Amino acid sequence: MSFSYTIRTENNIVVATLSGEIIDRSQAQNLFDEIEKKVHDGQVRFVFDLSEVKYLNSTGLNILINVLTKARKNGGELVIAGISKKVNELLLITKLNTVFIVTNTVDEALERLN
Repeated sequence: MSFSYTIRTENNIVVATLSGEIIDRSQAQNLFDEIEKKVHDGQVRFVFDLSEVKYLNSTGLNILINVLTKARKNGGELVIAGISKKVNELLLITKLNTVFIVTNTVDEALERLN
């Protein structure tokens, strides 16, 4: 399964809906480039909807960490929403569940950032 995404902005919060598998940096390079542009333009609050992500490996985690770091360095935040059981287990194993804010839904994530 390939990787795809859509991006929209809601109340100056960037909402990225990801789907498929995030296993290769090149797959997500366009997403990362768009996030870079958003940060450069002053948009630093992000929600990543992972409800359609089937698999995530260390590369996928690295992308999430990079976005989180960029957001926080610029006074923003990244909230992850709708993670699957597998992705949740990966966050627990790597202890990244203590680093990321995780919510059940995008609406909860938006509330958290407002």
